[in-house]
Amino acid sequence: MNKRIYPCLWFDNKAKEAANFYCSVFKNSKIISENPMVVKFELNDTEFMGLNGGPNFKFNEAVSFVIECDDQEEIDHYWYKLTEGGEESMCGWLKDKYGVSWQVVPKILGKLMSDPEKSQKVVQAFLKMKKFDIATLLNV
Repeated sequence: MNKRIYPCLWFDNKAKEAANFYCSVFKNSKIISENPMVVKFELNDTEFMGLNGGPNFKFNEAVSFVIECDDQEEIDHYWYKLTEGGEESMCGWLKDKYGVSWQVVPKILGKLMSDPEKSQKVVQAFLKMKKFDIATLLNV
């Protein structure tokens, strides 16, 4: 029997606001259902549940969502939209305005890091980056 698994994100009474924000950032996204306590939404075919909880629990980097991007335009889109009101970190990590952690990475990163001749140079290059720059990674 297949059981669906999806994350439940606890927002400080801003679940609907957060769901609307995320749906504006990701194409192919929508609100599935909502009531005063819970809003279910879908981002690029991945279901999420937002819970209107209180301020007792905060997000931290122990849980993050990875966005694999095909090109620099996609990286820039997600980076700028999600850092608006949030904060940038290193190596493609960021926190959005709700405190949720994201990793915005190029899809090609795994392949570059698997190349024994380039992997160390790639790592050294992205350790200096906040937002990933694909051209720099390809030219190390």
